[in-house]
Amino acid sequence: MQAKETLFADLVQGKAQQFQVPLYQRTYSWTERQLGQLWADILEQAELLEAGDRASTHFLGSVVLAPSPQNEVMFPQWLVVDGQQRLTTLSLALAAIRDHIADAQPDEAERIDEEYLINKRKNGTAYFRLLPTQADRPQFAAHIRGPLDNQVSGGNVGRAYDFFRRKLLEAEDPAAPRDVFRIEQAITYRLTLVAVTAERGDNVHRIFESLNNTGLKLSQADLLRNYLFMRMPTRGEHVYETYWLPLQNSLSNDELEQLMWLHLVLGGDDRVRRQDLYASQQQHFERREFTEAEIEAYIRDLYRHGALFRRLLHPEEEPDPAVRAHVRRLGTWQAQVSYPALMLLLERRERGEVGSSDTARAMSYIESFLVRRMICRVPTNNLNRIFQAVPGQMPLDVPVADGLRQLLSADNRFWPDDDELREKIRKAPFYQYGRWHQRKMVLQRLEESYGHPEPVDFASARLTIEHVLPQSAGDEWMRMLSEDASDTETPEDLHARLRHTLGNLTLTAVNSELSNHPFERKQDLLKGSHLEMNRRIAATDRWGAREILARADDLAERAIALWPAPLRGIGRAERTRDWQLAHQVLAALPHGTWTSYGDLAAFLGSGAQAVGNHLAATPGVANAHRVLTSEGKIPDGDRWTSRGEDGAVRARLTADGIRFTVNGAADPTQRKSADDLALLITDSDDVEADDEDTAQRTVRGQSEESRADRFFRQLATDDSPETVDAVRALFTGWEKLGGWVSHGAGQAITSAYLMLGEAGAPGRGIWPLTLYPGGGRGGTAEVVFQHLAAREPFTDRGLRAELLRRLNEMKGVDIPEGKLELRPSFRLSVLEDSRNRELLAETLAWFRGRWEARDTA
Repeated sequence: MQAKETLFADLVQGKAQQFQVPLYQRTYSWTERQLGQLWADILEQAELLEAGDRASTHFLGSVVLAPSPQNEVMFPQWLVVDGQQRLTTLSLALAAIRDHIADAQPDEAERIDEEYLINKRKNGTAYFRLLPTQADRPQFAAHIRGPLDNQVSGGNVGRAYDFFRRKLLEAEDPAAPRDVFRIEQAITYRLTLVAVTAERGDNVHRIFESLNNTGLKLSQADLLRNYLFMRMPTRGEHVYETYWLPLQNSLSNDELEQLMWLHLVLGGDDRVRRQDLYASQQQHFERREFTEAEIEAYIRDLYRHGALFRRLLHPEEEPDPAVRAHVRRLGTWQAQVSYPALMLLLERRERGEVGSSDTARAMSYIESFLVRRMICRVPTNNLNRIFQAVPGQMPLDVPVADGLRQLLSADNRFWPDDDELREKIRKAPFYQYGRWHQRKMVLQRLEESYGHPEPVDFASARLTIEHVLPQSAGDEWMRMLSEDASDTETPEDLHARLRHTLGNLTLTAVNSELSNHPFERKQDLLKGSHLEMNRRIAATDRWGAREILARADDLAERAIALWPAPLRGIGRAERTRDWQLAHQVLAALPHGTWTSYGDLAAFLGSGAQAVGNHLAATPGVANAHRVLTSEGKIPDGDRWTSRGEDGAVRARLTADGIRFTVNGAADPTQRKSADDLALLITDSDDVEADDEDTAQRTVRGQSEESRADRFFRQLATDDSPETVDAVRALFTGWEKLGGWVSHGAGQAITSAYLMLGEAGAPGRGIWPLTLYPGGGRGGTAEVVFQHLAAREPFTDRGLRAELLRRLNEMKGVDIPEGKLELRPSFRLSVLEDSRNRELLAETLAWFRGRWEARDTA
C-alpha cells in the first residue's frame, strides 16, 4: 500500500478517471449533523483564505482506494474501499455551487462540472467522475446531470444537495456576504485527505475493516454485507440486484440488521448477540471454503425471511385476520423481544407445518405470557433469553402451538397462573409498572371483552387512563375512604394502596374534565361514555375500597378469559419476586432518603404489616433500617429496637444523611413515596410522567402550533395570567439560547419539553425540564434528573447536583438532594417572581453550555 496526503482537487481533477463505490458498500448516510459540521469547517477555511492565510488547512480524513477490475490504462478506475461518504458529500457540495451560479456565470458552472464532477467525453456510467453504489446512483446521477425532477427528490443524497443549496443562499446575506468561489476553493484546496492506495492482491476488505473508524460507524449489517459480496466476484452483481437491493429497499438498516440476527436465531443459535452478528457469521463462513452458490443460497433465504419479517413490522401485510390482529396487538405492545418466536411461527406456517388458526392460537400464548407478567410485575430482564431460546428448544413431538405453550410454561419462565393474576389485579399498583402503551392496551382489551354492540373505534378515539379515585384526593374522597379504613390503616394508607390498582383505572376522553372532582361529578360524566366499563362505574352509588376491589375481581375474571393460563404441572419455581423487588428498591434508595412501611407496601401491592414481618425476619436486607413509620419514627418493637439499638439506628440513619426534626422524626422532605420508589427501579427510557401524555414528541412543522395553543389553553385554566406570561417568556428565552420546545400529543394534559439537539433525531435530544398544566392543581415544571443520568455530560452526578443547587436558589423551590435520581417538580407559579425568572434563565444557559461542551470536556 501507498499512503500520501492530498487535496480533493488533486485527487479527482484533471484526466478522465472514475472512483467507484462497490455495490457491497452501505448507501449514502450523512445527515444534517455531519453536514453541518463539514459546512462550518468549509466556512472557516473560506474566512482564512479571505484573510490571506494560505497555510492553514483542515484534515478531513482518509480515503482508501484499490484498482478496479475494470481498470484501463487510458481510463483509470478505482474502488473506494473507504471514504465514499466524504467523496459523495464533497461532490454534492460542488454540484450545489455549480447550480447556484449557473444562471449568472454559466462558464464557471461548466468549469466546475468538467474539473470535478464528470468525464465529458465518456458515456453511460463512465460519464460520472464518482459512481456511487447502485442504490444511490439514480439520485446522484440526477443531481450531477440535472435538471432535477420530482422523481428523484428526497433521500439522503437529495437532502445533502438541498442542504448545500440552502447554505449557499444563506451565505449571500447582505450583512455578511461570502464569496462563493472562496467556498469552492476551500472545498477543493483546503480540505486535506490521506489517500491510501492498495496494490492488486491486497486484502482490501481487511483494510476496510481496520480503517473504518471515522464518520458514521458501520453497522453489523454493513460489515456482513460487505464481507459477503467481497466473496462473490462473479455472481455478486446478479445476487445484489435480484435479492439484496429489494431487501435493502424494503427494510431500514436497523431492521435489516435485526433480520440477519433473527436468521441466526432461527437456525438455533440462542447465544449470539446483535452486536456480535458480523463476527459470528464471519466465523461461520470461514470454517470452510463456502462457494458463491452457497453464499447466494444464504442471501436468498434471508430475502425469503425478509418478507415474513415485514409482516411483523407492517401487520396490514398479513392476509389472515386472526393472525393480523395478534401481530398488531404485539406491535402495539412493542414486543420486539418476541420476534424469534413470532418468526418461527410464520416460517412453520409458510412450510405448511401449522395452519393460520393454530398460528393465531400460539400467538395468543405469547400475548398472554407478556401481559400476565406485566400485570404481575415480573421483571423483563430475562425476556430476551427466553424468546431467543424458543427456536432451539421447541418440542418436536407435539403440535407447534401446544409446544410453544408447554415451553413458556416451564420452570423459571414465570408465566403467572390464574390465582396470581387475580391477586395482583386486586393489590398491585398496575399504573406504576410496564409502559404507558402497554397499560392502555390492557384496559382496551378489557373494554372489548364486554362485547358492546357499538364498539369504540380505539384507533381514532383519544382515550387516556383515568384514576376514578384521584391521585390527589380531596376532603370528600378522604371522608369516603375513612368509612372503609380499618383500625390499623388510615384513609391516607388506603388511598396510597388502592389508587394505582387496576380496579380504580379506566379509559376516558374527558380526563381533564374528570380531574379530581368528587365522585358524584364523575358519575355524571361517565354515564354518557361510550365505554361499557365507564357505564358500570357510573352505576355504583359510591366509589370506595369495596367498589374498587369488586371491580378488580370482575376485571380479573375477564383477564383470565382473554389471556390463557400456563399449563399446570410443568414445574414452577417458588414465587419470591415481590420480596426480591422490595430488596431491589431498598438497595436503590439514594443517600439521604428514607421510606415508610406503608410506602413500601403500596409500591409492592402488599400490606404494611407483611412488609414489617418480612424485614424483621430477613437479615441482611440493604437499607432495611431506613424503613420507618409514616411519621418518620423508628418503630418500637422491631428487630432493631428490640436489641436496645434505637440510638445506634438513629446514628446510622444520620450517617446515611437522614436529618431529624426537633421532635425526633426523620425529615419528611427526604421521604420516598410509593411513586418515588417506582421511579427508582424504572428504566429512564421507559418513564413517562403521565399516561395522559402519549409520549409522542413533535418536531417543528408537525402540528406544533395546535399543540402549543392547547398547552397554553390548559395552563390558563388554573394558573394566573402572570404565570402564563412567564412561561411564554421562558419559551422565548429558551429558543434564543438555541433550544426548541416540543409538545406532547396528549389531549387531556399537553406537556412541553425544553429540548436541545437535532429536532426529530431519536436518541440525540436532551431536555432539562418538562412542563405540565395543572389539571386543577396548578402547572408544574418537572426536573428530569432520571433522564439526564443517562445522557452526557449529566451522567456526572456532580453536574446534576449543580443543576439542583441552581434551581434551589429560586424562591419557593426546595428540591431535596435525595431526588437527584428521580423527577421532582416545582410550581410554575414561582416564575411570577422576576428574580426567579432571571435565575432560571441563567440556569438554562449554564445547562446549554455544559451540553454543548460535552465533546470537548
